[in-house]
Amino acid sequence: MALSEEPAAGAREDGAEEGALARGGVLEAFGDGAETRELLGRLRAVLGDRAAREGVLERFRVIMDKYQEQPHLLDPHLEWMMNLLLDIVQDKTSSADLVHLAFKFLYIITKVRGYKTFLRLFPHEVADVQPVLDMFTNQNPRDHETWETRYMLLLWLSVTCLIPFDFSRLDGNLLSQPGQIRMSIMDRILQIAESYLVVSDKARDAAAVLVSKFVTRPDVKQKKMADFLDWSLCTLARSSFQTIEGVITMDGTLQALAQIFKHGKREDCLPYAATVLECLDGCRLPDSNQTLLRKLGVKLVQRLGLTFLKPKLAKWRYQRGCRSLAANLQLCAQGRREPQTHAETPDGDADDDVPEEVERVIEQLLVGLKDKDTVVRWSAAKGIGRMAGRLPKELADDVVGSVLDCFSFQETDNAWHGGCLALAELGRRGLLLPSRLVDVVAVILKALIYEEKRGACSVGANVRDAACYVCWAFARAYEPQELKPFVAEISSALVIAAVFDRSVTCRRAASAAFQENVGRQGTFPHGIDILTAADYFAVGNRSNCFLVISMFIAGFPEYTRPMIDHLVAMKINHWDGVIRELSAKALSNLAQRAPEYSATHVFPRLLSMTQSLDLHTRHGAVLACAEVAHSLSRLAVQEDRPVADYLDETVVQGLKQIHQQLYDRQLYRGLGGELMRQAVCVLIENLSLSKMPFRGDAVIDGWQWLINDTLRNLHLISSHSKQQIKDAAVLALAALCSEYYTKEPGEVDPARQEELITQYLAELQSPEEMTRCGFSLALGALPGFLLRGRLQQVLAGLSAVTRISPEDVSFAESRRDALKAISRVCQTVGVKAGGSPDEVVCEENVAQIFRTLLDCLRDYTTDSRGDVGAWVREAAMTSLMDLTLLLGRDQPELLEAQVCERVMCCLAQQASEKIDRVRAHAARMFMALLHADGPPIPHLPHRGDLQELFPRSDMASVNWNAPSQAFPRITRLLGLPAYRYHVLLGLAVSVGGLTESTVRYSTQSLFEYMKGIQHDPQALEGFGGTLLQVFEDNLLNDRVSVPLLKTLDQMLANGCFDVFTLEENHPFCVKLLALCREEIRKSRDVQKLRSSIGVFCGMVQFPGEVRRKALLQLLLLLCHPFPMIRKTTASQVYEMVLTYGDVVGAGVLDEVMAVLSSTAWDAELPLVRGQRNRLCDLLGVPRPQLVPKRLLPGHLSHLGTLSSPRVFWGLLLSATSSAFPWPWFQSFRFLQRPCPWCP
Repeated sequence: MALSEEPAAGAREDGAEEGALARGGVLEAFGDGAETRELLGRLRAVLGDRAAREGVLERFRVIMDKYQEQPHLLDPHLEWMMNLLLDIVQDKTSSADLVHLAFKFLYIITKVRGYKTFLRLFPHEVADVQPVLDMFTNQNPRDHETWETRYMLLLWLSVTCLIPFDFSRLDGNLLSQPGQIRMSIMDRILQIAESYLVVSDKARDAAAVLVSKFVTRPDVKQKKMADFLDWSLCTLARSSFQTIEGVITMDGTLQALAQIFKHGKREDCLPYAATVLECLDGCRLPDSNQTLLRKLGVKLVQRLGLTFLKPKLAKWRYQRGCRSLAANLQLCAQGRREPQTHAETPDGDADDDVPEEVERVIEQLLVGLKDKDTVVRWSAAKGIGRMAGRLPKELADDVVGSVLDCFSFQETDNAWHGGCLALAELGRRGLLLPSRLVDVVAVILKALIYEEKRGACSVGANVRDAACYVCWAFARAYEPQELKPFVAEISSALVIAAVFDRSVTCRRAASAAFQENVGRQGTFPHGIDILTAADYFAVGNRSNCFLVISMFIAGFPEYTRPMIDHLVAMKINHWDGVIRELSAKALSNLAQRAPEYSATHVFPRLLSMTQSLDLHTRHGAVLACAEVAHSLSRLAVQEDRPVADYLDETVVQGLKQIHQQLYDRQLYRGLGGELMRQAVCVLIENLSLSKMPFRGDAVIDGWQWLINDTLRNLHLISSHSKQQIKDAAVLALAALCSEYYTKEPGEVDPARQEELITQYLAELQSPEEMTRCGFSLALGALPGFLLRGRLQQVLAGLSAVTRISPEDVSFAESRRDALKAISRVCQTVGVKAGGSPDEVVCEENVAQIFRTLLDCLRDYTTDSRGDVGAWVREAAMTSLMDLTLLLGRDQPELLEAQVCERVMCCLAQQASEKIDRVRAHAARMFMALLHADGPPIPHLPHRGDLQELFPRSDMASVNWNAPSQAFPRITRLLGLPAYRYHVLLGLAVSVGGLTESTVRYSTQSLFEYMKGIQHDPQALEGFGGTLLQVFEDNLLNDRVSVPLLKTLDQMLANGCFDVFTLEENHPFCVKLLALCREEIRKSRDVQKLRSSIGVFCGMVQFPGEVRRKALLQLLLLLCHPFPMIRKTTASQVYEMVLTYGDVVGAGVLDEVMAVLSSTAWDAELPLVRGQRNRLCDLLGVPRPQLVPKRLLPGHLSHLGTLSSPRVFWGLLLSATSSAFPWPWFQSFRFLQRPCPWCP
């Protein structure tokens, strides 16, 4: 495959990537010729091997598929490929399977290049007719494995039908034997064609091609056309589109008829056209639910219509002088050419009679424009264009008028789409005269903004896309002076569609149409500048279009007001909430381009829309009022003008009344109330930031009530809106307090402070999690003057929320938001070493704050949502970073060495754990503290080593989410004693985890580190001691202990502690064995038990007492009550015996292996116990003894209450017999009854 040239060595990667994107992977030539030739040459060799045959076929298919978008690259190579394959087909010695295989390859080539190009390469001499016909005798139409053969043979036969000789010359003497008449070649071909027109595979399409070539021959049409058409019409009449067989039959027949009327001469087809049209009407194809049948019906109807009309080029059509873009640009460079005027040409053929069938054809095509499927509408549109080109001017104008009737709001979106396609076809063919442009442009402008809501979505994107196509076609069809009166409207409409349309396809279509008009017409204002900003790729991002590109385009006065008007009229009330929000922000931006217009025209409309009965209109209008008011107030401040210049008293009063009006109408309730609460919170925030003169007004209390009520009832809000509404309420509260709750600048209103703080702290104890979330964030958002004097209370209340209690263990979101609030409060009040703990962060409260944040790093709560504690840990890490940076910048003396060390160690632990998101977040926090932009953070352990391990220049390129990049770097910290414990704790969870990539890279990194310290006994001792400390500290903590057992299993299996095998009863081994035994004691956790088996097997390598006790533990597990544990133990002990040859003596090795492999370890325990005891004897381990559970004297006094004498004596037996299986006996029902004599 020949691709574009490679970039030069040393070129930047991003440049190469951009170049590849620009080229789009375009191929320059067919570069697989050698491999293709080799594959085709191997067909005979691979025929007998099915796997090889399928491999060759698949590889050839892959090669050809690469050229689907550039099939013309195959043209120079088609001939030799076809010759290689036809040599196989025409070889008499080729088997039937080999011929079928060759035709499969031919079909793959045809599929990529298209049969029309491929047809001419088939041999089509007179001598080829009979061999091709003979091949059909061996074909079975019901064989679904060889349909490619029949498809290609029919195509080949259709080419041979073009020989310029009468077929009767090839027949010879038809009397082969007395009394027997041989069928003529003409009849044979027709019989083959008719039989394959009704098959269910793709051969049906090739049969239609064959019919069109064969029936339209001069010698055949005289003898066979009438018969074939009669057969076709009878077939159609007998078939029904209600059945599968009928659909298949009608499909083949309609294809054949459409091809005949396309390729046949008009004078030959005209006598039959009326009859075919009559039959087609009787088939009622528009009522069918089969898209293909309706499309073929429309195609056949238009072919019949063209047959009724004489082929001619309408003299009255509009002709543009120069249609070359290069010539246009050249003329523009030389100077604007003189406008040409096109006088109307008299219609010389106006007196020609138009058959009455034409009206029926046009009517059916107009119906096709309204079909529910695009392919049918597109076919009908092309038919309208073709028919209008042969009609007289007056009749063609009537057709245009009928097409324009599709653009009624009583019609569906299908009719609008079909009408746009038809107008584009008419305009492209010059059949839409300039006199009609006034009507056409009016409907196209409506189509460019067409959208109808249906249920939870809308329809109309295809209509807008087709309207853009119309504008594109008009740019190529008309001279600039013809479109000049409409330039302002069309350019504005296209810009609006390119920037504000919801669908990316429509935005790109509008951008392409605008570009075509700029290039072809040259009359669009500021066209080049706009295209530079709003090109095909730039309009792909919706937010970029609404907020950036629109602002640039609005800088041109011609487009400013149309864009504003469109947003107010069409987008503020849009059904999609995202579009409404973006539109409000876009209006905010555009208001600065036209402030007077926004104040005098836009605001009154928006204020009236806030009282609309439609929820979407009301929501969008409130958002827009908020954004535009804030935008105009900022503009007034920038220009040093009073806000009243833009927002008069009427507007201010209207803004103030919005909340009360909504409250009076009870519009804050229900699902609609969610949207309105969020919108009014945005309004409160923006009006507060705009410093509206509402201080002391009753509306402030109303706003405060709304914020409090929203935060209190967050749990009643739907989950998808909860976060957005919560954020909006918190931001509104912050802005409201900052602006309206001060007596003097910086002076708090004591009554208001007491009310807010007391109320919010009380709400933190709510039994509803979301209420706690809302009021935690609300406390964090309060301005500094409200926190002054109450800081201790606020921090204590938030700290209480972060603590886990049995009642709120699952309230992870409230703990997360409380941590965020603590960080924000600290940022708000600031730090001061000698300050008051009720005023600022100081030495008296900083330790408690750090303690709260660090404690939350141990939150590993899980529920049905997974590790929800990860949200808390992430928030805690962010808060720790913010607080540490704040103290390091302002009061570094408040940072204690112990606190800094614990912060860094905890971050290192989180950076080595298993969740990618948490790991990446922790690593970023760690690097932010290590490479702080301000003064360096004091007391960081091993700062110099850390800066060498993690240089600032390298950290920006590291993707901490990727385990392959994160773990090799994090494990470097194992070499620093201060970090070793916490990093090892995190790595143990990762190495023993479940995610394949995390386990692989964490294991590789850990083993790489272990390899480096194998020859350093002191380092290995330190590592082992730390590992045991991690195990001991997390004993019976399944979150750590289970993956730690898996980690130990891998480390022992990989020889990480081989040094300890040189010493009997090494302290590390002894303690590790004791910890493992303690971990699994009385455990019924299958996963933990299975993990421990590998550890015990690995510990057998250590000599002395450790080995004996490890073997004893394994032999105990061989008789565990769980069969799965017994089987797993036997399997791993078998592998252990093979791995460590010195464990078992050579004399008993074979017997030990036989017992382990032949025993059914999932059998009953008495049977298994015997085999286990035999192993004990062989391995020299004392047999485990069952410790009997004896009855207490108090039990004997109430044995009479037991259910039967048998049970009674069984219980007595258990008290006296050491061989009684007590665990089994405990399963009896009577032992589960509570015993009143037991202490």
